[in-house]
Amino acid sequence: MFAEPWQAQAFALAVQLHEKGAFAWTEWAHALSERLKAAGPDDDGSRYYEHWLATLEDLVTAKRLAAASELAGRRQAWEAAYRRTPHGHPVEL
Repeated sequence: MFAEPWQAQAFALAVQLHEKGAFAWTEWAHALSERLKAAGPDDDGSRYYEHWLATLEDLVTAKRLAAASELAGRRQAWEAAYRRTPHGHPVEL
């Protein structure tokens, strides 16, 4: 179950990249596990998909599928689009 649409999209993107051969699922599981461990014992699990997305970004940049600057630019574009979108309307870039 996903609390927000972006969580489902991040999940699907990781699955699709794995299916396309970008990384092995064991590699993904190890990277996510390490990130979750680094979050520490005070992490209550509510930020799970934030960790999921950060892990995905780390693997994508490590595999040179996208540059960190490209990901940062896309994040900024989404944040700007979110801010200018009226409440209740879909966010579009």
